[in-house]
Amino acid sequence: MPLLINHMNNYSLSRPSKMIERIPVFIISGFLGSGKTTLLNRLLSHAPKSAVIINEFGTTPIDQHLLREHKVPLSTLVGGCLCCQVIGSLTPLLKNLRMAWDSGDRPFERVIIETSGVANPEPVLDILLRERWIAKRYSLQSVIATVSASMDTDHFDYFPEAQAQIAWADTVVMTQTDLATAEAIAKLDARLSALAPAATRLTAVQGELDHNALLNLPNKFRRLRETELPELPDHGFSSITLQLEHPLPWERIQKALEYLVAHYPKQLIRLKGMVYTPEQNQPLLVQGAAGRLYPATRLPVRASDDGIGRLVIITQGGVKDLAEELMAQLRVAARI
Repeated sequence: MPLLINHMNNYSLSRPSKMIERIPVFIISGFLGSGKTTLLNRLLSHAPKSAVIINEFGTTPIDQHLLREHKVPLSTLVGGCLCCQVIGSLTPLLKNLRMAWDSGDRPFERVIIETSGVANPEPVLDILLRERWIAKRYSLQSVIATVSASMDTDHFDYFPEAQAQIAWADTVVMTQTDLATAEAIAKLDARLSALAPAATRLTAVQGELDHNALLNLPNKFRRLRETELPELPDHGFSSITLQLEHPLPWERIQKALEYLVAHYPKQLIRLKGMVYTPEQNQPLLVQGAAGRLYPATRLPVRASDDGIGRLVIITQGGVKDLAEELMAQLRVAARI
């Protein structure tokens, strides 16, 4: 009797599973005041079909006002850090964005996540790479870290978050080179080479750089950790939010803020806000970091503007009565 061989055993009769198209994700991190939102603003000018997630450490969102000219899907996570206090909000947000994308009209081509300036990006990577539902539908393209050329390299020793941001980066963008000496830039460059020797290095001049160099870099292999990410220690940062109910002359606000920056150079890590002045309807964007108050810039008027000024101050540890001291300085400036 001849031997019959069932060759069908060598083939699968099941219908091949449908490939799931993954949405590219870019993460922008960097220490407080290093120019993350400025870089994001430039990127959106070249890549407008992007969904944006912004994480702000303070309870009052300010960075979204910098993006007011862009008509993009924008989500804001405030009142804590994306690596700890508000990390639980990221997965539901990414799921909602994916459902909007799957609905048919595909309103965006990529997702850009801007972490807060004190966030360690590792927990965000953990979600994108380890959570199965997310990892099947999103593709981590690049981790970009901004670093200000004017930042003292001692910051890397004081703040482990700053080290982690550089160490996890695929691309490091040096910003604000016009505010630093050649010696300071060379010193920072050497420190960056030690922290992230394999990272691509770019320099932004007045916030401008080749956006293709950021958005079209090849994916880098990342090895998944074999254990769950341990809970990160508390940062030790505090935030204060002040509201200015009425417009005030800019010279008066400027004097009060310069006083704070000069008297708390180590404790005051970041200052940002949007204030109104009597002389113009356009709000003023106020920013400061690393012992420096930057020139204020006017923002376009929007229908949603309510005329209430808001200032967010982030400090290392708590600074007792800082809000009261600022208000006292505003009163002093009014008498000068």
